[in-house]
Amino acid sequence: MITSILTLLRPHHYIKNSFIFLPLFFGLKVFELHLIYQLLLSFIGFSSIASAVYIFNDTLDIKLDQNHPIKKYRPLASGSVPLKLAFFLATLLLLFGFSIAIFQQIAFIFLFYVLLNIVYSLKLKHIPIIDVFIIAIGFVIRLFIGATVTSVELSIWIVIMTFLLALFLAFSKRKCDLVSLKGTSNARPVLVSYNHEFLSTCMAIMASVVIVSYIMYTTSSSVLASTNSDYVYFTSIFVLFGILRYLSITYFEKTTDNPTKILLHDIWLQLSIIGWLISFAVMLY
Repeated sequence: MITSILTLLRPHHYIKNSFIFLPLFFGLKVFELHLIYQLLLSFIGFSSIASAVYIFNDTLDIKLDQNHPIKKYRPLASGSVPLKLAFFLATLLLLFGFSIAIFQQIAFIFLFYVLLNIVYSLKLKHIPIIDVFIIAIGFVIRLFIGATVTSVELSIWIVIMTFLLALFLAFSKRKCDLVSLKGTSNARPVLVSYNHEFLSTCMAIMASVVIVSYIMYTTSSSVLASTNSDYVYFTSIFVLFGILRYLSITYFEKTTDNPTKILLHDIWLQLSIIGWLISFAVMLY
């Protein structure tokens, strides 16, 4: 039962909530321990809210998941976690998450995220393109949580790149969904409006725009001034490698894993992120 409950909460997705820490990194405040503590609270609170949202989404998708070759093993679809227990857990998680949000005066951001995902789960996830846009907005919301808690002013470039990168990952998730449904007729409604060619094209476009945007960011006057370095653009090597590596995995390995699991299982992607963090930290600090 405990394993099933943990699966229901999807803790491996918490890695996406690390975007909350980015404003602290780019705001040159990573050595301010009280801000790190506040962000850790935000991370815990938002992760609780995110798990509650996952539970709500799974309750709506029980019948669809039961007919899915992979998702039929999810706790609610398989019946390993009773619905009443799932609702109880979701309520506790919401209360816990919002108690932290109220304490940190960011409850309105948390509320916006919850309402957005309720609408997404009920309707918007069935509308092609809109569905991936909503996912991308969720990543931007994480940025604003971190910026609000740390009182860091977000660069427009950071917001744009986060949104575009999230779009890239969301389109790749749809592509993986199509791969997992190969040879079956149990497709989710929105997948009927997608095909591999369209999603591959979207991924290629997003990858190109992200890379160009990042290079423009690293050569912008504000970054050159804040880092006192003319060589920040060297960090784009890791960004370029990471995106190409991810494209290679989704195009040639035909994986059915979502972006989070791909990142957790691929050492080269992990090394590219570590390399980027270290190189950028050297430039900033």
